[in-house]
Amino acid sequence: MRVSDVLRAKGPDVVTVRPSTSVREFVEILATRRIGACVVSDDGRTPDGMVSERDIAKGLAQHGAGLLEQPVSAICTSLVRTATPDSTLDELMRAMTEHRIRHMPIVVDGALVGLVSIGDVVKNRIDELEEERAHLVDYISSAG
Repeated sequence: MRVSDVLRAKGPDVVTVRPSTSVREFVEILATRRIGACVVSDDGRTPDGMVSERDIAKGLAQHGAGLLEQPVSAICTSLVRTATPDSTLDELMRAMTEHRIRHMPIVVDGALVGLVSIGDVVKNRIDELEEERAHLVDYISSAG
């Protein structure tokens, strides 16, 4: 299975924030949208960074409540690991596990086309296993 299959099911919507967005505004976006991370992008198309709940926790531990008034560029991860729609889910899972990341921007020619979370990958894997199980049950039932 490919990343494009996951994107087809979940859609291409990606929430982005500008590097100048305050951490306070970012927290409001996470709460309102019920998401765990955003792509940091100055133009809304090119990933310049990633910022997540984990970054907020680390930032608060280091800087205290004053962090809320700082821009997300102060806490975001600037090394953005990406995948393409042609990447396999196995490749994506391996990269997410190896680099301990929970959200992977999907790009084509440097432009953002989607975002896949570890939750999306797990949901897809559960769906695959349920489908396999149903096929096996049908096979066993028809053999008798």
